Amino acid sequence: MVKRKSTEPAAFAPEAAVAPRAAAKRPGRPAGSVRGPEQRNRLLDTALVLFARQGIADTTLASIAREAKVTPAMVNYYFTSRDQLIDVLVEERFLPVKAALGGVFQAHPSDPVAAITELTRRFVDITTTYPWFAPLWLRGIITHDGLIKQRMHERVGDEDQKAALQCIKRWQREGLLNSDLEPALIFMSLMGVTILPLAAIMTRQIGPAGRPVDAGAIARHAISLLVHGVGPH
Repeated sequence: MVKRKSTEPAAFAPEAAVAPRAAAKRPGRPAGSVRGPEQRNRLLDTALVLFARQGIADTTLASIAREAKVTPAMVNYYFTSRDQLIDVLVEERFLPVKAALGGVFQAHPSDPVAAITELTRRFVDITTTYPWFAPLWLRGIITHDGLIKQRMHERVGDEDQKAALQCIKRWQREGLLNSDLEPALIFMSLMGVTILPLAAIMTRQIGPAGRPVDAGAIARHAISLLVHGVGPH
């Protein structure tokens, strides 16, 4: 008897499946991270806080990562070095501050009282708008840390400052401004009666508990002191 050839297909034993080759990891943002400009801005703000707290020299990218509670890889994704981070801060944080202070003397070419009053208000506005500005300025004065100032000078020069000093000297020659004032000290004096007390407010070192001193009070005090002095008014 001839055996009938089975029409059922033979059992198929597949060869061992070949594991797919893992795709090469592409350089980029670390996985699982918060994405977008918000993270980048948060790292910039964290750097400014640390610069004000412990100085630029003692602030590394790793310390910024620890403060921001992210991985060092996250910081390195946005900023390849501290020098590059500082350049970004100059462009995106310090140049806007400089721009906010500009144009005062041009707007009041023959009225030093109006110009100085407006500049005083702007110092107060900037310090309240950018909370990092006052403590960072104060630390730079105390420790002589001039790195940011150096980078700003390299970026924009000092022509605006020279023009302002020339304007002050012209006011003095024309009898519009007290000739006993030292032009080079006027800006530092303005900052001293505005930014310094605002920095103290931020660290809660000024004002009685029942009557705290706010930014508006500092602006009024500074303008009155500069325009009218300490005599009765």
